[in-house]
Amino acid sequence: MPAALHGCSNDTSFPLCSEESSGTLAVIIIPCLLALSTVLVVALILYSLRKNKQGQGSSSAHFTNGQQSASMTGHEAALSSWEIPQECALEGLEFWQTGRLGPICKGRLRESNGTFSDVVVKSLRDRPNELEAKEFVEWVLFHSKVCKHKNVVRMLYCQTKSPPMYLVMDAYSPGNLLHFLWTLRNRENSNTADPTLNFSERSVYLVAKQVAAGLDYLMSEHRLVHGDVAARNILIGPGLTARVSGLGVAFEGRRMDSAIRPREEEVPLKWQAPERIMMQLSIDRSDVWSFGVLLYELITLGSAPFPELDPVSVLQKLQGSYRMKRPENCGGPLYDLMRYCGMWSFKDRPAFSAIIKLLESSLHLASTKAICVPEVIDITEYNRQAGLLS
Repeated sequence: MPAALHGCSNDTSFPLCSEESSGTLAVIIIPCLLALSTVLVVALILYSLRKNKQGQGSSSAHFTNGQQSASMTGHEAALSSWEIPQECALEGLEFWQTGRLGPICKGRLRESNGTFSDVVVKSLRDRPNELEAKEFVEWVLFHSKVCKHKNVVRMLYCQTKSPPMYLVMDAYSPGNLLHFLWTLRNRENSNTADPTLNFSERSVYLVAKQVAAGLDYLMSEHRLVHGDVAARNILIGPGLTARVSGLGVAFEGRRMDSAIRPREEEVPLKWQAPERIMMQLSIDRSDVWSFGVLLYELITLGSAPFPELDPVSVLQKLQGSYRMKRPENCGGPLYDLMRYCGMWSFKDRPAFSAIIKLLESSLHLASTKAICVPEVIDITEYNRQAGLLS
């Protein structure tokens, strides 16, 4: 047996041997315990932080998904009453033009009671991506909210719960106001009871008042700037009833919630107010400026505004106080209103509510003689003068 171990077995040497061993162990164990406890505490802190972060991420993801689900549920609920009934049918659909999200067709809607009506069907393209599908549903929802006035384009039905997705709008006949005005050119003066055959200055007042009412509704009820007021975006119906259409720029503006809208670049310069051309600022009084240009279109049976100017030179001329000349067939009160709408500063232009009152007060002064414009429209020349994309 080794001497050291043997010594430790004696009673007299045990206390000395035990004391030395304890001191040695203390020197070794205590620092180890301190280090281990430090590592353990740090590990616990890191674990706790990681757990909290994961919990927050999970909560955030759950909240986002919940928001999206709630939003989609809200859309479905809002559109459920607009979904086309199974007993209705779309018939005779023919391709008309390509929209931004898909084809636009014309056709007929057969109602459940067997009646037919002309419609425009705006559909979502095949195999859309998720963003396009979401935007299309928002587009339909937008129309369901704002198309509740007699002088705004009418939404009939939609299909959003299953493909193909589409929006059904009332076609309103004869339809496009600009094209209708062109058909009135080079016609015999026919003073008949049919207002579509006897389009006079008085007719201009009646159509303009309805357009102003529709635009006033969009602004007062929805704080919505149309952004593209022009004859090409007005629908004309039986008895010269009128509805504001072409809400694409307004929809984009609402979605982006900004004064600067990418789609406004598509609006021809000759219809744009100075503040829009210079600062890309779109407000309700910008629509008033465009309304003044619409009055010119009406009284000239669809002539391009500022016909003597190139589109790119319009702003420079306007800065020099240039304004459109008084057209033929245009009475003094109507021309004064055109100039009032065309004031350089938007603060000096009237609101649509005031325009409606001005049109009503001057209606008795308007001529009832049919407007005569002998020239037939040359589409190519019109597009050049108007600055429209051909």
